[in-house]
Amino acid sequence: MVNSLPRFVLENAPELREAVVRRNVRDGVADKIALLIASGTLKVGDDLPSERHLAAALQVSRESVRAGIAILGAQGLLRIAHGARTRVVSDALETPFRPSREAGGGDRYGLDDVHAARLLVERPVVGDAAERITDETLLFLREAVRAQRAAIADPVRFLISDREFHTAIYRACGNPVLADFVIDLFGTLVEFRRRAVAEPGAIERSIADHERIVAALADRDREQAVEAMEAHLERIYRTTQQAIVQSAGTVDAQDR
Repeated sequence: MVNSLPRFVLENAPELREAVVRRNVRDGVADKIALLIASGTLKVGDDLPSERHLAAALQVSRESVRAGIAILGAQGLLRIAHGARTRVVSDALETPFRPSREAGGGDRYGLDDVHAARLLVERPVVGDAAERITDETLLFLREAVRAQRAAIADPVRFLISDREFHTAIYRACGNPVLADFVIDLFGTLVEFRRRAVAEPGAIERSIADHERIVAALADRDREQAVEAMEAHLERIYRTTQQAIVQSAGTVDAQDR
């Protein structure tokens, strides 16, 4: 009887239930933005996308985005100013926000190793997702692609939605351990992914890959979903490799 009391209260007090949901969504938004900072997708000095654009990328309400930003503003991670864009001013995140492989993971793991690991793990994860995916998740993925198409001129906005897209697929596999592991791998080498997606046509090509992945998932076709994701990972590998080479060339030029 004691264990059922919280559920009874929530079921019979709609105002309280709605408040709990709002708080959870608000905290979830704060967590996601914090993780974007921890991974290096958002860097100190970056302006956050607008509330409207963040709401579209994260598929939550603008009210939830505003509340999540306020949490991180109070922690000193974001600077919130009326009439100006909210800016990342610190990456001194608390321990719960720190992923096991932080933004510097790209320094410890080479691109070839990361790519091989992603191929090895994502094949079964995406295959299982194709067999287990729900209509709700498919709707989320389609909305994510829609948000990405609106972010073609903004690499940071695209990367935020891109993370949500991939995370939703990994979660759909039904194995939270594998999903967390793949999400962790996904967060490596973000600095070079930022460079890669800023290249002309890069976002459009990624979106085309995403559309093929969603089509295969919607057909519940395991083989096609795996093939579509493999093609996407190969593209990520090539473009990241190019970004690393370009970055090295820039550093060499500066040293001369």
